[in-house]
Amino acid sequence: MTADSEDRAPHWMPSAERASSSQMYRFMTHVNQAEGTSFEDYSTLHRWSVENKEKFWAAVWQFADVCAYRECDRVLDEASHMIDARWFVGAELNFAEHLLRGSPERLAIVFRNEVGHRETLTYRELRHEVGRVAAGLRAEGVGVGDRVVGFMPNRPETVVAMLAATSIGAIWSSCSPDFGVPAVVDRFGQVEPKVMFCSDWALYGGKKFPQDGSINALTEQLPSLSRVVIVPYRMGPSGSESSHGQSSHGQSIGPQRAAELRVDYADFGAPSASLRFAPLPFDQPVYILYSSGTTGAPKGIIHGAGGTLLQHQKELRLHVDLRPEETLFYYTTCGWMMWNWLVSALGTGSTILLYDGSPTYPDAAALWRIASEESVHVFGTSAKYLASIEKAGVAPSQVASLDVLRALLSTGSPLAARSYDFVRKAIGRDVQLCSISGGTDIVSCFALGNPLLPVFRGELQCIGLGMDVHVFDEHGRPTVGKKGELVCTGPFPSMPVGFWNDPDRSRYRAAYYERFDGVWCHGDYAEITPRGGMVIYGRSDAVLNPGGVRIGTAEIYRQVDSFDEVLESVAIGQERHDDVRVVLFVKLRNGCSLDEHLRDMIRQSIRDGASPRHVPAVILSVPDIPRTLSGKISEVAVREVVHGRAPRNRGSLANPESLRHFECRAELQSDSAGG
Repeated sequence: MTADSEDRAPHWMPSAERASSSQMYRFMTHVNQAEGTSFEDYSTLHRWSVENKEKFWAAVWQFADVCAYRECDRVLDEASHMIDARWFVGAELNFAEHLLRGSPERLAIVFRNEVGHRETLTYRELRHEVGRVAAGLRAEGVGVGDRVVGFMPNRPETVVAMLAATSIGAIWSSCSPDFGVPAVVDRFGQVEPKVMFCSDWALYGGKKFPQDGSINALTEQLPSLSRVVIVPYRMGPSGSESSHGQSSHGQSIGPQRAAELRVDYADFGAPSASLRFAPLPFDQPVYILYSSGTTGAPKGIIHGAGGTLLQHQKELRLHVDLRPEETLFYYTTCGWMMWNWLVSALGTGSTILLYDGSPTYPDAAALWRIASEESVHVFGTSAKYLASIEKAGVAPSQVASLDVLRALLSTGSPLAARSYDFVRKAIGRDVQLCSISGGTDIVSCFALGNPLLPVFRGELQCIGLGMDVHVFDEHGRPTVGKKGELVCTGPFPSMPVGFWNDPDRSRYRAAYYERFDGVWCHGDYAEITPRGGMVIYGRSDAVLNPGGVRIGTAEIYRQVDSFDEVLESVAIGQERHDDVRVVLFVKLRNGCSLDEHLRDMIRQSIRDGASPRHVPAVILSVPDIPRTLSGKISEVAVREVVHGRAPRNRGSLANPESLRHFECRAELQSDSAGG
């Protein structure tokens, strides 16, 4: 079978029973009965959802059984400009309340870490903890609109703190311990938090890291804080404090201010406090997330409670088909938007699995054994992780029992076609592989999976319901089967409320609406296929332009990733002699070298699999490649360094020291370098 015929044949097909029993099918039936329509397929349902926005989102509200203190006066107040649209005007609800309605004895949270420690909370226990911590926040004077932040691992207490804050109308924001102090201050310093939750230890790769120094520094540099709540990190038998060094509580806690503000998590709040929820407007801010910061200081993106809730329930219930009896896992930290998305699964009444630590400790099969032990139905990860375990030779189905696993979600970067083959062979033929794409900007997805549709190699299955998504050419015209800018031409509930410290919304408008007036331009280089799927080619700001032809970096990575010698790569366009040439940097497996034979093989693969335009003029080896704190390769930072310019915010990188490998490379100065 040729590659073309493989791409035309479905990678996965839902059985008739699986499709007809899905919540997407139930929702379609619900709409047909309520509206007198006769939809029989997804394409007609999607068209109706974007042409009848008010009816569609009202139907989602009803289907998700959103509990409201006050119903809306109107579903959509559609202004003259998309940025000014308002949803569910007059409605009042509480974000945390919807996430805490699960069956009392059902497990709400299962926590596992890399050294084998396990904790659980039922919905009853979760509600009790949230009530206790919310009482502590109220005692500190936290109220509606105040900011509560977490410098925390992905632990149950992080979820509790978020729900406690949002139950009283405070705004939650979080960073994970892999963020350095300057990066945290860049983010939290903007929003001036009143209370901060911190863990006394961090754990990664079999090592424990005391956090006292970071906590003291943050306390000193965030003068708005009135309380710092210290959460003890329970390690488990193989990771106890005694086996890894002195406990944080046994160390000096530093400056006087830090000592005065500290309180132990167990002593914070009132154990007998009843849980109360503040009725709040639909667009009440609930989260502040941050842009990557690779092009300047991180922007604080404010997300509203109702829009986040409604969008997440649509995606989790309809597109993921998540049920109350199921368990969802997503490998994430609380510094990435997928943490917010994962936690919203509580609103379906299901169980969420939290994991803290390295995904490959003690070995590359670690997460799959946990998925088996916890009976995970939906497993979420990144494209990079799937590529890495394939190269490590791990076949999950051979090391773990994955009988209940029915769906695998991937995001963070474009998923290569070969990863579809790997999943089918090494994880399961009947596992639905859903590549999903959206972003921190919308705390949700533009394109994602669908239980009614087939999966094709290299494609995201569909555009999400209610999302009027298109690909525009350079003239701002919709195009199908050609590459261009991913845009959304109609309002949707999870658009940001605004940016922090942007009272006239000028930065917000500039971020999304300058390219095409009145149209959300997301910054992704993409293509909509004739069958309604989508292919993402990378970020628009990383698109290469040799000879005036736009090339997505993902098209190069898909070919380079097929080489076992290459662990990862980054491609940039180098400005040279009034043109742009493609430069490829590769990080090689230990013991491999970049000789001319390997260079020629890489070039030939790119020529055959992409086009001659994609072939790099220069291929160089580097020991490390810069990544943002959310784990994404930073082509922009590499491009700036290669051109002798300082990246605008090195603090946004998890490994800024890697940039030195791209500085002053003699090979980049010679016209004949690398052929």
